[in-house]
Amino acid sequence: MLERFGGSFTQQEPIPEAGIEAAIAVLRHGRLHRYNTAPGETSQTARLEQEFAGLTGAKYCLAVASGGYAMGCALRAMGLRQGEPVLTNAFTLAPVPGAISAAGGRPVFIETTEDLTLDFAHLEDLAKSTPSRFLMLSHMRGHICDMDRLMALCDRLGLLVIEDCAHTMGASWNGVSSGRHGRVACYSMQTYKHVNSGEGGFLISDDADLMARAVLLSGSYMLYAKHPAAPPPEVFEQIKLDTPNVSGRMDNLRAAILRPQIAVLAERVRTWAGLYACLEDGLSHTPGLQLIERAQSEVFVGSSFQFRLPGWSKARIGAFLAGTLARGVELKWFGADAPVAFTSRYDHWRYAEPVPLPKTDEILSTLIDMRVPLTFSLDDCALIARIIRSEAMRVGQGPEPEAAELPVIQ
Repeated sequence: MLERFGGSFTQQEPIPEAGIEAAIAVLRHGRLHRYNTAPGETSQTARLEQEFAGLTGAKYCLAVASGGYAMGCALRAMGLRQGEPVLTNAFTLAPVPGAISAAGGRPVFIETTEDLTLDFAHLEDLAKSTPSRFLMLSHMRGHICDMDRLMALCDRLGLLVIEDCAHTMGASWNGVSSGRHGRVACYSMQTYKHVNSGEGGFLISDDADLMARAVLLSGSYMLYAKHPAAPPPEVFEQIKLDTPNVSGRMDNLRAAILRPQIAVLAERVRTWAGLYACLEDGLSHTPGLQLIERAQSEVFVGSSFQFRLPGWSKARIGAFLAGTLARGVELKWFGADAPVAFTSRYDHWRYAEPVPLPKTDEILSTLIDMRVPLTFSLDDCALIARIIRSEAMRVGQGPEPEAAELPVIQ
């Protein structure tokens, strides 16, 4: 009898009891708005910002409504002009070009390498041929490029780097926390990220002027002094009447849920590392299946897992996905012709007017993706790897299947 996995790929771990108790306390006193505080009280949101700034080593931190809002806010705070091009990874998810476009910019996509990071040669070509000042660097699915080489290149090209760390909260490159290389970094606390408040985002930076603008943009009114993780009040004086309110504040309820999760982030990263290693061990040397190489300098967060099926046709990949799904393993494919649920790619975002990227097309056409929630055990991951390996060998070594409708994974 074929093995089958019976778990859920979308079930997250429970909110810590301390977070539940803190959330109930907020609900009982009713002061959900971050600036609605009792005399002498520091709000949950302000305390969260202090704690995340301390965790990352950043001077300043701002908590906002979502990761997408954080990226748009960062671009506005850095002075993005209407219609200005912003370089960004072709391999990313829809909120990244969406944030660029919503802030008034124009996404310009960079080719992807086989290790799922951006192509430095193409980046340099685009920087020289496009009047861009900004690189929105997406650490997509937790894959971190050589940040030392990248920052040297961007310094030479005069590019300001915004790091999208939605998939790298708790990760690092050569001992430097992800998000601490660029001018500003943005994080997400959406349900499937590394801490969970349903939606939420952070900006961190050491740039006082940038962060003062971000605080005002987020909707602080003249209450910026209630941000202990923000620049001092005098930084706001020259800009407070010239910066629009684009409200996107985090509330105290979500902050209360998040604070205990931030405290255990390092433990979660270690757990994910074990689950990822179990999957990698179980799938190594599978015929027709190519794992993604990880650099020794990279400490990554294994909350998702990717592999490629080089040379496989669409029909063969479709049969493979149907086979794994029938056995309870939900995989996503970045080669589908149309967007499916959360999964889309650069040429689906027509508003960005993308140009063809042959290297990226080749890589994404055979790229498979899987969530790895912390509700999985090592035994779960070993079973999942056995199922994937079994189906890869069955479908990959069999006759060419007939084209069939792809299974839909949410």
